[in-house]
Amino acid sequence: MLDTTMKTQLKAYLEKLTKPVELVATLDEGAKSAEIRGLLTDIADLSDKVSWREDNQLPVRKPSFRVANPGVDHGPRFAGSPLGHEFTSLVLALLQTGGHPSREAQSLLDQIRQLDGEFHFETYYSLTCHNCPDVVQALNLMAILNPRIHHTAIDGGAFQNEIQERNIMGVPAVFMNGESFGQGRMTLSEIVNKIDTGAAARAAQALNQREVYDVLIVGSGPAGAAAAVYSARKGIRTGLLGERFGGQVLDTVDIENYISVPKTEGARLATSLKAHVDEYDVDVIDVQSASRLIPAAAPGQPHQIETASGARLTARSLIIATGARWRNMNVPGEELYRTRGVTYCPHCDGPLFKGKRVAVIGGGNSGVEAAIDLAGLVEHVTLLEFAPAMRADAVLQAKLRSLNNVDILLNAQTLEVTGDGTKLTGLRYKDRVSHGEHELAVAGIFVQIGLLPNTQWLEGTVERNQTGEILIDAKCETSVKGIFAAGDCTSVPYKQIIIAAGEGAKASLSAFDYLIRNTPVV
Repeated sequence: MLDTTMKTQLKAYLEKLTKPVELVATLDEGAKSAEIRGLLTDIADLSDKVSWREDNQLPVRKPSFRVANPGVDHGPRFAGSPLGHEFTSLVLALLQTGGHPSREAQSLLDQIRQLDGEFHFETYYSLTCHNCPDVVQALNLMAILNPRIHHTAIDGGAFQNEIQERNIMGVPAVFMNGESFGQGRMTLSEIVNKIDTGAAARAAQALNQREVYDVLIVGSGPAGAAAAVYSARKGIRTGLLGERFGGQVLDTVDIENYISVPKTEGARLATSLKAHVDEYDVDVIDVQSASRLIPAAAPGQPHQIETASGARLTARSLIIATGARWRNMNVPGEELYRTRGVTYCPHCDGPLFKGKRVAVIGGGNSGVEAAIDLAGLVEHVTLLEFAPAMRADAVLQAKLRSLNNVDILLNAQTLEVTGDGTKLTGLRYKDRVSHGEHELAVAGIFVQIGLLPNTQWLEGTVERNQTGEILIDAKCETSVKGIFAAGDCTSVPYKQIIIAAGEGAKASLSAFDYLIRNTPVV
């Protein structure tokens, strides 16, 4: 089942086990069950601390298996195949069940252990989804730490009947106690705080006790991480506030243009960024978003950031690095059918549309790459581009035009997303040359039309341009003294990871220069 290289790597990991692990499988005579038998046999053969057995009488999904300690009847369960991107989730479940400690903050682990109530989670994933492992691993860890928390990770490809019954059109899709809980990437902290009803108030109370920062960075993507490292190296009190570490990098699959790193994945780069920041004395405030900027009332006074949880943080200088988000089409029906056919990630959700007809909105590099990827999975792809010509690189356009199950519509203005009230069934568009309106029957729409800066919370403070980007000078300073900005939320052209990181470093150096020239000598 596992090749020699994977067995060698897994054997090395399993040597870290300090407690025995038992894999209890509930199987039938199907091909997927045979695959899981082979997988569990391979794993058990690699360590004397791992065993497996079948219990086909359990009232659970078939095929599936539970990861637990011998004699314990709870633990994370995998339904279907945990290969592809989810193999790492299986390895972590083995390690954590076997006594290897999690790297998460001890305070967060204690919070999970203290959660009260019964929580039954189900996560639907696809083997090609790069966002799914974070959610699966988070919920698996919760199920390992707290016996009142149960989690089953479900391969949507193996349980297509459930995908249809629950009308799941995007992964990861999480259900709690039978009800929809969330969709898309979620961190462990986000999940815990969502079910721990008192978490927000406790977090706000703790944040209000923070002393004034020399520099507070708002946003923890590449720009924010670079700013944090550069600031901390100067020996000044540095804070880093963000909703999820890595930002939009987490939604990126392959990265091949970050100089000195020939190829990596977004999640891996985000992990590296976090590890680098953790090397320094940076107060990282995770799972918190800024809701309001209160500039200093007078020179020499600190600026303030108000968080969505109601806390206030003060700093002598600020660096805003809140990045950007996917741009919406802003047409009728888009919001109604979001996650029910309207999606933004072809890598995550593409497999859910296998054998169906889909549309891609946007003819830039992202749109054309999405159409190429989807063409290998779905029955047919129609790409709609508003302009008279696509903007994607010539090599990508040539590849797209070579595919026999792709149509390209230029001068096509999407007017409406249509559906039956439950799921998307198509779209309506206008030919901008003939002005004729047309219907297009599709099961899914992948929106790839660029980004919008996350700056709406800055209304009435720093100057922004007509698209909402923060206006900055050559030193990343905004229209307000002591407030700097970097990355995709600014007016700097070319939204690239390496540019954002460089701008973050520049903003940090500018903030330090501002501090040494404006901080009173005591």
